[in-house]
Amino acid sequence: MLHTMKKAALGALLVVGMGTASFAQDIKFFTIGTGGTAFTYYPVGGVIANAISKPPGSRECGQGGSCGVEGLIASAVSSRGSVDNVNAIISGLRNSGFAQSDVAFWAYTGTGTMEGKEPATDLRTIAALFEEHIHLVALKDSGINSVADLKGKRVSLDEPGSGTYVDANLIMESNGITVDDISAEALKGNAAAEALRNGKIDAFFVVAGYPTGALVELASAADIKLVPIDGAGADALTEKYGFFASSDIPAGTYEGVDAVTTVAVGAQWFTSAKEDEELVYNITKALWNDESRKLLDVGHAKGKTITPDTALNGIGVPLHAGAERFYKEAGLLK
Repeated sequence: MLHTMKKAALGALLVVGMGTASFAQDIKFFTIGTGGTAFTYYPVGGVIANAISKPPGSRECGQGGSCGVEGLIASAVSSRGSVDNVNAIISGLRNSGFAQSDVAFWAYTGTGTMEGKEPATDLRTIAALFEEHIHLVALKDSGINSVADLKGKRVSLDEPGSGTYVDANLIMESNGITVDDISAEALKGNAAAEALRNGKIDAFFVVAGYPTGALVELASAADIKLVPIDGAGADALTEKYGFFASSDIPAGTYEGVDAVTTVAVGAQWFTSAKEDEELVYNITKALWNDESRKLLDVGHAKGKTITPDTALNGIGVPLHAGAERFYKEAGLLK
């Protein structure tokens, strides 16, 4: 009797083990490099990861379950930002990531700020997502009213692996300022906001879709201003680099902060040409289904601006073959 029971238990374990192995084989993991947790990339990445995921055992789409890719578990990974994400995609460290349109174009072509580096020719686009505005933040009584006023000030440009760092340098350059003209810091997110509040820096740059969490929190705790990025310097910038555009941040976006004219770039989602075509096709399809629309609309303030109609706006890096197939089927690409 005991011998029979042992055989039955061993058989059950083998069945469970085989089932677990099969279950594990059905799972596909897919990472999305985002940015600092205090800014826009990270929460938007979380919403998109949720939308495209459908772990084994999920309820069916339309029946209270996920409408993502069968067996896919996507995750939003915090990172240093655009440059870091592009490098991680090309090296194979991450499956995909968000980046500014300018940073990605320069990386793909080996031009601009990536001059002299090997072009990232395997970089591919999944979708254009939303517009990102360059925020130049200072205290209201700082006396900083233009980019030119940054001379001699303590300014955080974000970390060197970020798109913000790239754009901050270009903006200063177009206004006749170099890093040598300021006392540069490399603070990110809440650290930069806290340093401004405590008087340790005089201003900082942020490139993010508005409203961005770190600035919402900062504006509720301190009197701040957004310094305009306009005039001849902005004109020179937009003329030289076509991916920059003049754009406004409306009054009231941040508590007590007036409307301001600044410049903006596109936030886009990239992957590697080496990623499986069928997988990227299904991911793109999942991103733009009706259930994902519901998640985007309520998941973040920028979500409503992420639409199929703008999915190909400002694309400077070729589409991934899987994404291209979807857009052609959907009639968005001829």
